[in-house]
Amino acid sequence: MAGHCAEAAPYPRIGEEAFKARLPFFDYDRTVPLEGRVVQEREEDGRKRQKIVFRGAQGFLVPGYLEFPQQGHKPWPLVLLLHGWSGSKEDWYREGNYINGGETRKALLDAGYAVLALDAATHGERSREIDYQHVNAFDDPKAPARRNYFTFAEISIQTVKDYRRALDFICERGDVVTNRIGLVGYSMGGMDAFFLLSVEPRIKAAVACVPPLVSAGYGPASPIDYTWGVGKTPFLMLMGRKDGPADYVGKIEASYHQYIEGPNTKLVWYDQGHKLGPLYVPDALAWVKKHL
Repeated sequence: MAGHCAEAAPYPRIGEEAFKARLPFFDYDRTVPLEGRVVQEREEDGRKRQKIVFRGAQGFLVPGYLEFPQQGHKPWPLVLLLHGWSGSKEDWYREGNYINGGETRKALLDAGYAVLALDAATHGERSREIDYQHVNAFDDPKAPARRNYFTFAEISIQTVKDYRRALDFICERGDVVTNRIGLVGYSMGGMDAFFLLSVEPRIKAAVACVPPLVSAGYGPASPIDYTWGVGKTPFLMLMGRKDGPADYVGKIEASYHQYIEGPNTKLVWYDQGHKLGPLYVPDALAWVKKHL
């Protein structure tokens, strides 16, 4: 394997000037009112969870869960939780699922971190944005012919804007320590980690789990092109050796060493596919605890 990795070439990426030219994609109008509010509150196992909504950059209301640890008091450090394609914020409230979201969320809360999980654009409760279809649309012959109302890039860009606006709302409430904000993203959520690190200086540490780095379908939202944005931010990549074709491990290794590796980055491999299982949870938690 070592020889194979050494021979592999990294995925190609755009130059730094082209990268900087794309960053305005993720800008948003800060004069648009947030209209943020709590619409539901509940306690479970001594922890308070609020369902919040706020006005997204395109005018849609964005729902999310903001949960606080049992111990300590505000302001708390905060970890953003970003789900994968076809998932939702609910994935972080189910144990034993594809992303082991419940285990990750509880581990962070037990360690004293508040957590925030939003529905990505067109996902979960936001499926109304695509006529309540699933992002993996069912081909009902009676349904309108139109499919794919938004491109993958549009979904990712909108989601990044929404997390930035969520931070605006939460930081103005005084619930969190504004210089101790991190994120854990899985699959598409791991891809969004690259975008957020490129434009959001409030994020001080990140864990990207099995993020696909390239695809022709990603258009201007291929994560490999946003490796420029990792910089000096503590960044952990958790990857599965069985998550791609024969040259996958070598390509990822070469890309990491060429574009990402630094004194505050780390690449960890598991003998898994796209589903890492609960093995990744302690490593993600340890990274967050070390850097936040």
